[in-house]
Amino acid sequence: MGAAQAELAPLQTVPSVDLPRYMGTWHEIAKYPNWFQKKCASNTQATYTLQANGQVQVLNRCKTDKGEWSEALGAARQIGGPTSPQLKVRFAPEWLSFIPLVWGDYWIIDLDPDYQWVVVSEPQREYLWILSRTPQMPAATYQALLGKLEKLGFDLKRIEASKP
Repeated sequence: MGAAQAELAPLQTVPSVDLPRYMGTWHEIAKYPNWFQKKCASNTQATYTLQANGQVQVLNRCKTDKGEWSEALGAARQIGGPTSPQLKVRFAPEWLSFIPLVWGDYWIIDLDPDYQWVVVSEPQREYLWILSRTPQMPAATYQALLGKLEKLGFDLKRIEASKP
């Protein structure tokens, strides 16, 4: 952690999330590059489906540079009450779920009132995604989000736009 990052205020989430309204497909607009999405070349999307047990099924998919779909199936659960914007997400095999390390933080830090876009990160700001209900986002909206993220201490030089 660099000296600049050590002085950042703790990352805040949005006050609440209507989980059923959050369900459905989101398209990746931009992200901090990460190791587990290295093979993704374009069309990155996440589909969330509420399960009977209250957990959320997460299906991440993207096109590889060969034009093939790559998919990862995972699960998410809310931490806190039914409107909590803090979730834990897991993509490890079910039989490893007792190991706490396989559940990663998924914090909703900004959300459109109409649920048309969302910004997701985690307390250390190591991961970041800007997602939209549509494969493209209006440029003005994207620029406004970048401005907000910069104020929150995110390094805009690390943000990589995704290919639709």
